[in-house]
Amino acid sequence: MPNQHPEVLKTAATLAARLSVPLVCAYVDEASYLVEWDPARSAHRLSLHPDQNGDDIRAMTAGLEAEIEGAVADAAQGGTPVEWTLRTLAGDPARALARLAAEGDAPMIIVGTSEKGLSHRIAEALSGSVGQWLAHHQSRPVLVVPYRRPAHEDRD
Repeated sequence: MPNQHPEVLKTAATLAARLSVPLVCAYVDEASYLVEWDPARSAHRLSLHPDQNGDDIRAMTAGLEAEIEGAVADAAQGGTPVEWTLRTLAGDPARALARLAAEGDAPMIIVGTSEKGLSHRIAEALSGSVGQWLAHHQSRPVLVVPYRRPAHEDRD
């Protein structure tokens, strides 16, 4: 996700480097919904906000690719480079990630916790926790990486 705490990507890239496996990153556009699922091609989707779809998604994807490239380079220091891809999915994040993991026969799904704060709590109460849904509704291991703040900022 854009602006996600960096521990999630750092943890995923480090695990991929240590295990010598490819890293599949995914961004789920919640403002779109899945029309057709074809694992051989990109998912066919329609936007709930068609005027914003094309350029905004391309700009966001370019930013995510730069973040991933940096994390992968840091994780592979002195070792074998990590092969990685970024997939843009549509719909409910938990279900989209579960579909992607099943399609690619992923050994594990890595997600982050929600950030702290009232707005994040309200959003999680309304839509649920992605990590919690994944842990309870599919058969792959789920690694939930906690959001870490410096101790002096960790006020709730």
